[in-house]
Amino acid sequence: MTPPPPTATRSVALVTLGCTRNEVDSEELAGRLQAEGWTLVEDAAEADVAVVNTCGFVEQAKKDSIDALLEASDLKADGRTRAVVAVGCLAERYGKDLAEQLPEADAVLGFDSYQDMSSHLQTILGGGHVPSHTPGDRRRLLPLTPSARPAEAVRVALPGHGDHPEPYAAGPGPAPASGPRVVRARLDGRPWAPLKIASGCDRRCSFCAIPMFRGAFVSRRPADVIAEARWLAGQGVKELFLVSENSTSYGKDLGDLGLLEKLLPELTAVEGIERVRVSYLQPAEIRPGLLDAMAGTPGVVPYYDISFQHASEPVLRRMRRFGSRAAFLDLVARVRASAPEAGIRCNVIVGFPGETEADVAELEAFLTEARLDVVGVFGYSDEDGTEAEGHGEKVAADVIADRLERLTRLVEELTAQRAEERIGDLVEVLVEEIDEDDGRLVGRAAFQGPDVDGVTYIEPTPGRPTVVGDLVSAVVVATEGIDLVAEPA
Repeated sequence: MTPPPPTATRSVALVTLGCTRNEVDSEELAGRLQAEGWTLVEDAAEADVAVVNTCGFVEQAKKDSIDALLEASDLKADGRTRAVVAVGCLAERYGKDLAEQLPEADAVLGFDSYQDMSSHLQTILGGGHVPSHTPGDRRRLLPLTPSARPAEAVRVALPGHGDHPEPYAAGPGPAPASGPRVVRARLDGRPWAPLKIASGCDRRCSFCAIPMFRGAFVSRRPADVIAEARWLAGQGVKELFLVSENSTSYGKDLGDLGLLEKLLPELTAVEGIERVRVSYLQPAEIRPGLLDAMAGTPGVVPYYDISFQHASEPVLRRMRRFGSRAAFLDLVARVRASAPEAGIRCNVIVGFPGETEADVAELEAFLTEARLDVVGVFGYSDEDGTEAEGHGEKVAADVIADRLERLTRLVEELTAQRAEERIGDLVEVLVEEIDEDDGRLVGRAAFQGPDVDGVTYIEPTPGRPTVVGDLVSAVVVATEGIDLVAEPA
């Protein structure tokens, strides 16, 4: 069936779950659809089509994604919505199986469908059928050797990279005068935005399924990253949040493992950009040169998102990771030597197969000594197709729950103490909202990452108007858990 042409009344809403990488993918989809004549709306109940960008990382994220799809499907009975389409990691990972188990979704589409999303949605609205995605291991789409990938990567769908056979500028605002065009439309008015620098991962952590559905590691070309940074600055963005599955690998497939160090000063030089924040650092790949560049480049904030996962050597080896409590403490010390005000965050997993009480004690000792700013604690769960799924010595569910609660209590105490250590510090806060009730400014200091790393509240100053996007200097005077309370300097 030939899809009907879009009309001015055809609207679409993007519902995004999961990480900031997914947010970039949603905005790229929005840019493609807007360029094809679709009207973007915020509320799925007001859209002809709801496109749900799912997360497929861990069990709870999968449940949240399915709930979102069911909620969107309910709108078909009560509101304007005529179709619901699943995209994203859960759709890529499970494809036809998800479609069979979730008939409420009108289509389940993988990453390869993104460039043709407009025609797919038109077909669905016209009563036609779009075949559901057939999953496969995306690592097999590119050569094993990173240096052989650049010539092949043009044939592989890489969401968030802005790839298009005929690049165009999406959304309102200025487009680059020359060079790469931007395939993106902003879906919010925040003064910060995630910017994808790479996709995929070459690591083989035994608990992680991401490489199977995101594929092998591929860096975006620096020119594309810089062009998108300029476009975002033209949209009023003040802070760039560099995201990927592994930022420390950036450039290895382009023949320059030090490429991130060279990219950072080019990004901070973009007119309108006040801050650049790097995320997703693998401890085994953090080079002295990268630490020097992050600490020594004006505009790069002292924020270190390091994927420790555990601190016991036996557990780390079974995870197929490197490191130890001593090695990680040394890395933390090197970070703070180069950037004393640094904010350091990490995630850890408890209950991994074979984990003993001695392993948990080693993790507790590391967290106590490291004095990290934010720690996400997760209980282990088997992930389909991973090596760890087949491991013996599984830790009982009730033991995992107990360890999760125990580590969470410890982390809450330690991170609250770390926040208190910042009382008296001068901070520069990016204002993200203004509380309607008390007028307090809500934003983030340089060492606070978006969404989950705490915020800074600033008491308003009479006669000093402030708007979202302003940078305000303030002195920390109190804390509320990991959140800071400050007064204008």
